[in-house]
Amino acid sequence: MLPGVSTHVFLSQRLHPGLLDALERGGARTIELFAARHHFDYTDRAVIREFATWFNDTGVGATLHQPIFTREQSENWSRHVSPTLSLLDLEKGHRIEAMDEVKRALDVAELIPVSAVTLHLGLKDDPWDERAIENSLTAIEHIKAFAHPLGVKVLLENMQNDVTTPEHLLEILHVGHFDSVGITLDVGHAHLSQTGLEHAVELLRGRIHEIHVHDNQGMRDEHLWPGSGSIDWQLFQRLAGKLPAEVPGILEIAYDLEESTDAVITKTTQCFSNQARMEDKLQESGQERVED
Repeated sequence: MLPGVSTHVFLSQRLHPGLLDALERGGARTIELFAARHHFDYTDRAVIREFATWFNDTGVGATLHQPIFTREQSENWSRHVSPTLSLLDLEKGHRIEAMDEVKRALDVAELIPVSAVTLHLGLKDDPWDERAIENSLTAIEHIKAFAHPLGVKVLLENMQNDVTTPEHLLEILHVGHFDSVGITLDVGHAHLSQTGLEHAVELLRGRIHEIHVHDNQGMRDEHLWPGSGSIDWQLFQRLAGKLPAEVPGILEIAYDLEESTDAVITKTTQCFSNQARMEDKLQESGQERVED
């Protein structure tokens, strides 16, 4: 699993190359750009060119998280704003608005070497029904058609709703014949689900191309640093060991923890170090079993 970080940890700030430098110093080899206009203005060509130069000069990989705030929310963003931009909104006009906003964000791939975009199918607690299936298929088809010529792979995230359970994600991919669409496995969301993390990895592992890594206490979606909650990280490392080594594991940490830049560098370095130690132990134990 390749070490990565999402700029979500700096969501309350305007993103700039200095913050990208900090994530790289922390050990990130892939950075997920969290598309929110107040944070990363994906409509500002000067900003896009500046970031494109940074990624091309450093060789750090880039992925993209779809916008989750409407344009109006982004213009008036505060810590108390809840996401409302939904690809599965009940109103067709709102669904079109959401798809158009995702496409605006994807335009950055003309300059920034973005390899994948993570999509949310709906919002928290959205139900699974025929309308959800139909709207999911339409959204994925439109966005995939836009992303493919840019060289961007479309990924679907398991969320806290009935639309994106592992079983339902696979059904959507099967019904839509979306062979080239993958999965972003969110570890924290899987931990909160009724079926758990191990079930999600085992069911989805043939499709997993990115992992969102964060912790929680098993009650709500807290986006804590790994080791700060109740997730079994040794189990996770065993499960992650079944995935291709090039899959990026993106630390997606809550911005409202109000971490300083130096703290982010220190904690990301520690997280990646812990991950490497666990991977080494698993490899050693595997070799010992082979020798026995």
